[in-house]
Amino acid sequence: MHLNGALILMTKDLIDIIIDGIQEKKGRDIVVADLSNIHTAPTQAFVICTAGSPSQADSIVDSIENAARTRLGESPSAIAGRDNKLWIAMDFGNVMVHIFLPDMREYYDIEHLWDDAAITAIPDLD
Repeated sequence: MHLNGALILMTKDLIDIIIDGIQEKKGRDIVVADLSNIHTAPTQAFVICTAGSPSQADSIVDSIENAARTRLGESPSAIAGRDNKLWIAMDFGNVMVHIFLPDMREYYDIEHLWDDAAITAIPDLD
């Protein structure tokens, strides 16, 4: 029971740090999908955001990586999509981060793939 509680706390801390990293680089339309009650889900949570350009998407990845490493000692086990920068996925194990350009986000609409997920919209800073 204690380990599960620690994992939940660490996941929340990681999500908060990821959101900070996104907001630092002006990522928009941030959504957190809580998948923890879905037994078939590949992770506990998705954090999804939109970047306005490929260079902004790359900056968001760097910001998240730096914030997670310095504040929590965490690093993603994998990063996919960094070559084309249309959809970059960062795998932190218990949290997956998805950074989309607008057209790709609309096309894939991944926040709605898991109908049972609790969705939390994070207000844009500006």
